[in-house]
Amino acid sequence: MIRSHLSRREAAKLVLAAAALSTGPLGRAEAQSLQDVWVTVIGAGIAGLGAARALADLGAKVTVLEAKPHIGGRLLTDYSLGAPFEIGAGWIHGPNGGNPVMDLAEAVGADLFVTDDDNLVVYDAAGDRVSDADLTDLDERYWEMLEEIDETLEMTDRRSLDAALKDITPSTARDPLIRWALTAFTEFSTGGPIEKLSASYYDEDDVYPGADVVLTGGYDKILAPLAAGLDIRFSTKATLVEYEQGDGAYIYADGPDGEQRFEADYVVCTAPLGALKAGQIGFDPPLPRGHRSRIEDLPMGDVTKVALKFERAFWPTDVQYFGFMTEEKGKWPYVLNYRTFTDQNILVALSFGNYAGVAEAKSDAEIWAEIKAVMQTAWDGVEDPTQMIVTRWSRDPDTLGAYSYTGVGITPDDYDDLREPVEDVVFFAGEHTYFDFHGTTHGAYMTGLWAAEAIVETADG
Repeated sequence: MIRSHLSRREAAKLVLAAAALSTGPLGRAEAQSLQDVWVTVIGAGIAGLGAARALADLGAKVTVLEAKPHIGGRLLTDYSLGAPFEIGAGWIHGPNGGNPVMDLAEAVGADLFVTDDDNLVVYDAAGDRVSDADLTDLDERYWEMLEEIDETLEMTDRRSLDAALKDITPSTARDPLIRWALTAFTEFSTGGPIEKLSASYYDEDDVYPGADVVLTGGYDKILAPLAAGLDIRFSTKATLVEYEQGDGAYIYADGPDGEQRFEADYVVCTAPLGALKAGQIGFDPPLPRGHRSRIEDLPMGDVTKVALKFERAFWPTDVQYFGFMTEEKGKWPYVLNYRTFTDQNILVALSFGNYAGVAEAKSDAEIWAEIKAVMQTAWDGVEDPTQMIVTRWSRDPDTLGAYSYTGVGITPDDYDDLREPVEDVVFFAGEHTYFDFHGTTHGAYMTGLWAAEAIVETADG
């Protein structure tokens, strides 16, 4: 499929902007021009921090409003298990080819572990190991099936991926191993259920090359240089943006001391799509119809991760990923083994698609009972964990989901047009504003840099 969209050229522009705004001569040359410019950034996730860092380095007076008591947004690391557990973003996807987040990791000397997706053992519903030959065959059939979908559909096709598979490759789509792959791979990478993913656009986004990497010392280490010296107001939730072309904006927020009002020439809104969809931030006047409809139409997906620490390892410790062909799609089909990169007996079970939201409504005890039953089909001696952490992004009132996905009827423009400035005062950024890299840390970061660059251009007139 071919779409008329300058994704790679736009990505290159943003990568160059990242280097220029953070360390290059543009930062020094333009510092004076932003000295009297006031900017309020809503959200201290990586998009907001990227924008704030770039603008502050250029001389702007920047205030960051963050609803949480910490920086990072959906990049959040927990250290209570003895090894870092990523509550949110867990990998640098595609670390090569100029990925700007890899640059951030290298700048702080992060310890990296290169993942090996082929280091995988899959068990069928009865707990029997799927042979290596069958997995090799699965890989070929899986990609052939998706390629056939790509070659068959027009970009205007409004079927879901699930419906298209059933119509075009019905026998393959019913195969239990293929169904497992569709949740463990496709639903995992997109964040959305195949029943709601656009068959035309679900895989039309861009990727950087290279095997994904884990930051074994904690993903959040990359944030400190971005946040250093910034005026960040924690536990301060923006509720209303009053704006007018040429006159800037007033931003109202609920903080520790009650309602506060901030004045700014420009606003960078990096609030998660889920918060925007729920109307948690009002805009006066209302946003243009195009912005409102895109926020309403873009769907927010979910992925649930459960970190489990055990006294001993009762699983093969040299295997990086385990697959379980559970009968209910998305119900704990994929498990990451920490023993391949730490000395801690930790497993992370994952749930995808429609089941992720179902799982997050359950108690920790109910979730562990489900995961234990899955593991017991394949392993003897499954013990209860000594510690357990469950992510529940769909129930977090400040995010209401993990990341956006390309639903039926959604096109790349629905993402990218959200970056259009509103009256040259309000600028949106975040993973949901960049189709080519939506759902990724580097995509969010790049849009923050784009917002900073756009403000520079607007301030220069």
